[in-house]
Amino acid sequence: IFLLFSSMFLALGKGAKFLRTICSSKILGFSTSAKMSMKFTNAKRIEGLDSNVWIEFTKLAADPSVVNLGQGLPDISPPLYVKEKLSKIAAVDSLNQYTRGFGHPSLVKALSCLYEKLYQHQTIQGLIDEGDEVIIIVPFYDCYEPMVRMAGATPVFIPLRSKPVDGKRWSSSDWTLDPQELESKFNSKTKAIILNTPHNPLGKVYTKEELQVIADLCIKYNTLCISDEVYEWLVYSGHKHFKIATFPGMWERTVTIGSAGKTFSVTGWKLGWSIGPNHLIRHLQTVQQNTIYTCATPLQEALAQAFWIDIKRMDDPECYFNSLPKELEVKRDRIVHLLESVGLKPIVPDGGYFIIADVSLLEADLSDMTDNEHYDYKFVKWMTKNKKLSAIPVTAFCNTETKLQFEKFVRFCFIKKDSTLDAAEEIIKAWNVPKC
Repeated sequence: IFLLFSSMFLALGKGAKFLRTICSSKILGFSTSAKMSMKFTNAKRIEGLDSNVWIEFTKLAADPSVVNLGQGLPDISPPLYVKEKLSKIAAVDSLNQYTRGFGHPSLVKALSCLYEKLYQHQTIQGLIDEGDEVIIIVPFYDCYEPMVRMAGATPVFIPLRSKPVDGKRWSSSDWTLDPQELESKFNSKTKAIILNTPHNPLGKVYTKEELQVIADLCIKYNTLCISDEVYEWLVYSGHKHFKIATFPGMWERTVTIGSAGKTFSVTGWKLGWSIGPNHLIRHLQTVQQNTIYTCATPLQEALAQAFWIDIKRMDDPECYFNSLPKELEVKRDRIVHLLESVGLKPIVPDGGYFIIADVSLLEADLSDMTDNEHYDYKFVKWMTKNKKLSAIPVTAFCNTETKLQFEKFVRFCFIKKDSTLDAAEEIIKAWNVPKC
């Protein structure tokens, strides 16, 4: 998915500039390390983008004694038929070689069959210039901002704001965009808006009315919509996922992103796809062809065959698109109850498999932590070390101006085995929570 987004931003630019230097100090004849460091300074487009929350906190959670509710890493078993397909395909010699760079034909066919039912368009197997502006909704998946900046564009942020909840449960649907504030972010330089529904980390599922506001502005200002819908099947009772590309006037200006890792709980496969009109996708194909060229053939073929199994039974409760959200809704409700039982107020997600909560009521002595970090960073590091429970700080999903608003929140992942959730429950229930 990271590569798909990167491809979009690069493809929209004036032209990708690639520099590959293979050398040694002897060949180049450098006599001092100073000359070396001057020669090999970072490209300006990546300056300030080297900090990464996943590297730091995945390393902390690597200790086997830590209960990992941090990274969105399912430890539930993927569907057996998905694993079996990969096992059998690996034995076919021809499927261990290169495939078509624009997507393995059988996978493209399966995706086309699935999504043409939703879009009423034949789908094909990927756009940002220097000086362009890209609207990003806060909180946002952390790679959006650096990828926009690496393309030479300017991110323009707009926050989701919470409505007063008046004693009732806090839900992700309580977080909304202000339509007037949103329109104020659009102008002649606006090239795209990045939409994420269901949302990570809030779990917000945008309503049809909310999406119509975005669609109307995209049409009015002739703006591209990059719609990250990797959690499209993970929507819970009382909510429905709408695809903005199906709205009038939006097909021709929308690129929709999907993920095998999220669809079939195989995040290690690192396969994703983009869906949209030919005049947009062809630019992604150009970048794909000249960067990674192609993705692993056996994985694509296995994914295609797994899709056909569920395409044929989409109305059946056993279809993974239907069974997984039901399984996860039970796990979500369990974590909500657990957090509420110790006095916390989680934001109940309507989709996805993350839940965020204000953890400031949990007793934590952060006096030994680094002062120049936000509360959530210090808290998660302290919790991982002292309580053997990991999570992800929510300020990792915020721009500089909104970090203070979210610094008391951490994100927990609940796509976990019951034994993992049992261990987390034991830790949280044993916590010394101050009495209000």
